[in-house]
Amino acid sequence: MTRVPVLVTGGAGYIGSHAVLALADAGWPVAVIDNLSTGFRWAVPAGVALYEGDVGDEALLGRIFAEQGTRAVMHFAGSIIVPESVEQPLKYYLNNTVNSRSLLAAAVAAGVPHFIFSSTAATYGAPEVSPVTEDCARVPINPYGTSKLMTELMLADVARAHPLNYCALRYFNVAGADPQARTGQSTAGATHLIKVAVEAALGKRDHVAVFGTDYDTPDGTGVRDYIHVADLAAAHVLALEALIAAPERSLTMNCGYGRGFSVLEVLDAVD
Repeated sequence: MTRVPVLVTGGAGYIGSHAVLALADAGWPVAVIDNLSTGFRWAVPAGVALYEGDVGDEALLGRIFAEQGTRAVMHFAGSIIVPESVEQPLKYYLNNTVNSRSLLAAAVAAGVPHFIFSSTAATYGAPEVSPVTEDCARVPINPYGTSKLMTELMLADVARAHPLNYCALRYFNVAGADPQARTGQSTAGATHLIKVAVEAALGKRDHVAVFGTDYDTPDGTGVRDYIHVADLAAAHVLALEALIAAPERSLTMNCGYGRGFSVLEVLDAVD
């Protein structure tokens, strides 16, 4: 498989930095664009070009694509906190939808043929079936999910109109860190349950709030499918290989293990 130059947006953040490592470890030429609002310069490995800027800056993107000879984009940049999206919907439609439109426009202008999108299971809303499959109805219930779904719709339209194929990866809850301890979940004030629970166990938080104890689950707390971030990064590399192997095909896939764990099960494991 020919390893083409890849631009990773949000590559200094949690999941993006793991994808950068997975690509670099496998020998892919890789560069990063990140505005460092939640990411960290140290998370980008030595030898990987880091452009500090916004994915809404089409002029900057055009320069990066030309300098790097970019042939694929992995798009992680965006806002991800569900309650914040309800409080600040316009922020999410700007960061997750409008800026994605600019990124797509720049990619089309530069002739970039492959696009991998970090989507979310929040596009399904509150599905009535479990496990959730890719053909379930997409009825998001918050601006975060809607902003991601709008980008999925844009990708489908762009792929029909231009020589670009894409893969949208919808995942649920991401956990863990690089097995070699090169990067991890370092965002201040992160809301991920496992990180919150570990911080509480280490004395960095005085408690863990459990929201809801009357769900239709064995212990009454919400059940979520968790995926290790290293496995998720590997899935993005596999998705890129699939797009290159079949340029006429686009893909949408869920990423998870198909096994859920409740909030209390997670807390018991950490305790």
